[in-house]
Amino acid sequence: MWLIDKIAEQQILQALERGELDDLPGAGKPIELDDNRMVPEELRAGYRILKNSGYLPPELESRREVRSLQLVLAGITEPAERDKCLRRLRLLEARLAEGSGRQLSTAVHQQYRE
Repeated sequence: MWLIDKIAEQQILQALERGELDDLPGAGKPIELDDNRMVPEELRAGYRILKNSGYLPPELESRREVRSLQLVLAGITEPAERDKCLRRLRLLEARLAEGSGRQLSTAVHQQYRE
C-alpha cells in the first residue's frame, strides 16, 4: 500500500471514530452503480458529468427525440404537419446512422434545407 493510501485510510478511520460520517446522504442504502459498459472508456467521465448536471449526451438526446417524434407522428392527421415531422424524424435517424450526429453528409444537409 502506498503512503498516500495509508494516510487516507487513517483519516477515514479517524473521521469514523469521531462520527463525522454517520449522517451522510444515502447511508445504509445500496450504492446505485451506473451501467456504462457500452460507453467507450474515454467518454465515461464526460458522460457522468453531463448526467450529474441533468444533461444527456447528444446521441441519447437524439434517440429520445426520435422516440418522441414517432409517438407524435402516430397521432398527426394533417398532411403538412405530418411531412414536417417526418422530415425531422428522417434527419435525426440519419444523424444517428452516420456516427451519432457528429458529422452530417452533404445529402443530409440538403434534405434538411429542403
